[in-house]
Amino acid sequence: MNEPTASQKMAKKDLLIVIVIALGSFMAGLDATIVNIALPDIAKSLDVSTVTVSWVLNAYLIILVSLLLAASRLGDMKGYRNIFIGGFALFTAGSALCGLAPTFDVLIIARMLQAVGGAVISALGAVMVTSYLSASVRGQALGIVAMFTMLGAALGPVIGGFLTSAFSWRFIFYVNLPVGIIAILLGMHIIPRVAPVAPKAKLDIPGVVLVFVALSTLIVGLTSVQGDNALAGMAALVVSVVFWILFYVQERRSKEALVNISLLSNGAYTLQNVNVMLIQMAMAGVMVIMPFYLELVKNIHADNAGTILLALPVGMILTAPLAGKISDVIGTKKPIITGFVLCAVSLLFLSAISEHTSVGHICIYLFLLGAGSGVAFSPLNSAVMGEAPVKDRGATSGLVKMMTNLGSSLGVAMVMLVATMAAGPKLAEVSAHTLPSSALAAAFDAAFLFCMVLEIIGVVLMLAVAEKEPSGSSDGEVAIGF
Repeated sequence: MNEPTASQKMAKKDLLIVIVIALGSFMAGLDATIVNIALPDIAKSLDVSTVTVSWVLNAYLIILVSLLLAASRLGDMKGYRNIFIGGFALFTAGSALCGLAPTFDVLIIARMLQAVGGAVISALGAVMVTSYLSASVRGQALGIVAMFTMLGAALGPVIGGFLTSAFSWRFIFYVNLPVGIIAILLGMHIIPRVAPVAPKAKLDIPGVVLVFVALSTLIVGLTSVQGDNALAGMAALVVSVVFWILFYVQERRSKEALVNISLLSNGAYTLQNVNVMLIQMAMAGVMVIMPFYLELVKNIHADNAGTILLALPVGMILTAPLAGKISDVIGTKKPIITGFVLCAVSLLFLSAISEHTSVGHICIYLFLLGAGSGVAFSPLNSAVMGEAPVKDRGATSGLVKMMTNLGSSLGVAMVMLVATMAAGPKLAEVSAHTLPSSALAAAFDAAFLFCMVLEIIGVVLMLAVAEKEPSGSSDGEVAIGF
């Protein structure tokens, strides 16, 4: 690993490494959103119900989140380069099989294979940046990776809608093939061969099984508790709590733990991991509730609503790389707090919108939320990775990704629950479009205010984190060019 230098410019070699890693993040972000818009076509093509086709998303999410810690541990054991390239190969092969799937069962199996590769790509990105690049450029490198992730997520619905309409739903999977092949070839030539961090370590198989059950029942419970299977959803959540406890006990006892529980005694490490989850909860919550406002209150068509929603990821794309560079010079705490404050202010504005609010104002508020998230997210990732010892950076990278995905799942579930409670028995009428738009105001206000509270909690938690010396230069100059 390169030693920290006074320069804030990223060397060409470092930039190429970041580009390979960022391609993985782009594919992960793209795949997270590109499938949703094609679900009706998949259901019709493979002759399955709307409820059943949702498992195209659920199966992927359960496998992905459950294997993040195991994937990062394998990277520690076998070397990040080989495991990362292998993950790309699995993801690309899984994508090809998804596109060729003749039946729904084959599609689900292919999605699970794709998710295994996706877990590897997602888990090892941050630790590879931390391991291969000097601390002085860590923030800007993670900012580029975050930018590519959000770019993929932003383009997903647009690309997915075009490919599904112009060709077929199968092409939403085929689009991964050229990106995957290019990334594999680049990775083989660019990613350096570095000795594994823990070559003699063993994988904590009981821990993998326990976290798989804990996370899968959590996701199933959260997606079921608000529907007709509320009782089954609650039962799944209880099972999840039990297995989380068992996982904690296992990790304390295991000599080859997936997560070094002792790291949680580091307040900065723990609080900033929680903040990763909180900021993702707010973003995911807004992204899931805003379409309802745009379509039910503003009567905007779904296609145009999707275009309006792009303001949020665009805000993050524009700010994340710059925030990463700034944090390399001034430290991470101030940018993180600034980002959370910007998010809270934007959500306060969103909580005041009504049927009379102009689309322009809504776009500005969403852009501000995305900008605040970008300002906080890159320094937050850099700060968490900086708190981890070298031997635990792989596990920490996987943990950060797990907290991010947990934040998305919890954000969607909690925001919908808050909106449902605020709407009360009117919810059934909402689906029939029989309520006046003013009757929905309380539900949207409550949802946005809930997200604002999450951001305020994030600020409070960051105030408890001690300021650390910046990892970059001390001359105060941020070099924009690479």
